Amino acid sequence: MTKNNHEVIFAIVNAGYAEDAMHVAREHGARGGTIINGRGVANEKEAAFFGITIHAEKEILMLVVEKEIRDDILHALYKQMGMQQKAQGIVFSLPVSEAAGMAKAVEE
Repeated sequence: MTKNNHEVIFAIVNAGYAEDAMHVAREHGARGGTIINGRGVANEKEAAFFGITIHAEKEILMLVVEKEIRDDILHALYKQMGMQQKAQGIVFSLPVSEAAGMAKAVEE
């Protein structure tokens, strides 16, 4: 395990927009990411439509990036993929205190 200077960014977007989010992140220095399929859950009263509960399909883009470029990526993702856009994205980051399997990326 290596101590590092990285953060993980999560971009939760409507299904079909994670690749677009990855493109935005690459433009701001990200090298790659992982896309996970998900399903949104909401208050049943708010999500019901004609008596049918709707669960929106989501994609979660996870990116491990250097702290120095985190803010640029976060702001770009929210600007282009945020709640006011079709992607209706939520973007946030968390610190990475240790990581395994990233030695090559950390050394570069």
